[in-house]
Amino acid sequence: MENKFNDLSEQIKQIHKENEFNEINLNYLTNQLRKIREELNNPSNISIEQNSQSFINEISIISLTKPIINKWKQNAITVAGRNMKGQQLNQLNQPLGIFCDKKSDIFVADYLNHRIVEWKCDAKEGQIIVGANGQGNRMDQLNGPTDVIIDQQNHSIIIADGGNRRVIQWLNQKRQILLENIDCSRLSVDKSGFLYVSDYMKDEVRRWKMGEYNNQGIVVAGGNGKGDRLNQLNRPNFIFVDEDQSVYVTDRDNHRVMKWRKDAKEGRVVAGGNSQGKNLNQLSKPQGIVVDDLGQIYVADCGNDRIMRWCDGKEEGEVVLGGNGEGNESNQLNGPIGLSSDDEGNLYVADCNNHRIQKFEIIL
Repeated sequence: MENKFNDLSEQIKQIHKENEFNEINLNYLTNQLRKIREELNNPSNISIEQNSQSFINEISIISLTKPIINKWKQNAITVAGRNMKGQQLNQLNQPLGIFCDKKSDIFVADYLNHRIVEWKCDAKEGQIIVGANGQGNRMDQLNGPTDVIIDQQNHSIIIADGGNRRVIQWLNQKRQILLENIDCSRLSVDKSGFLYVSDYMKDEVRRWKMGEYNNQGIVVAGGNGKGDRLNQLNRPNFIFVDEDQSVYVTDRDNHRVMKWRKDAKEGRVVAGGNSQGKNLNQLSKPQGIVVDDLGQIYVADCGNDRIMRWCDGKEEGEVVLGGNGEGNESNQLNGPIGLSSDDEGNLYVADCNNHRIQKFEIIL
């Protein structure tokens, strides 16, 4: 480990000497540091000698280096719903939750069309996956779906069928009700095989072990009535679960994002929380959320028609997409709701009131 770190230090010194700190070099150095960090997180493979204090000090200094901040092209590409609102296969009607899979195919909870639509990468129209039989409560129908996710372990489709107050799963054309009599808003799954559901009436997020739904689940956020205390939520919406099973929740009517560590009794504010507004330390009806590997939080600031990035511990966020007023131009949003990303770092936004899905390409 010390040899690897010394080699990297020499490379940094050489690049600095040649004054060649360009984007490629910075990306390379960041990847090397990330690999070292991963090894440090696996201490069974590491041994540090007693006289290695200078080495430890160097690690501390490098760890404080600012991460590379991603940027995106400000003019989006419309990848779904290019033809105003409607119910044709090339149209959407108030898309809410979206999910981007490993192939960059997009699954859309097409709310007012009561269906889940899959748009293949670069497709001109979508394919109805669930809900081709109109609004209703039969097993082949949906009623105002609010979210959709893909369980990457078994490739099943899990849907928050909000109007029917149930969570359903489609696996190999087989349909199953996982949870019912629940005011489900949004969904998430983690890598350990747990399903998370936000309940907007009980102001809480619960967790179930996948396949074990004959119980009440475990409250992992909120559950102490409606309110703005640190142990409360007020109409929780989207959920993101990180590798440590910390739960990030967009606390819509408190205009903030909360982070609840695993087994915590209360959360902490990581974005917003300064009443509703449009200043950089405020949010307005926050919705979709993505957290990257560096812990940077991306949130769809619905009421302000923008996507913001918040670094954990910072008092203010920054506008990364939109923020150019309500509108339907390629650099504008109108009520952004769902938010997702692909493996390349591109961001996808469910631009609800424009009835389209926008792809913002990362600048490499």
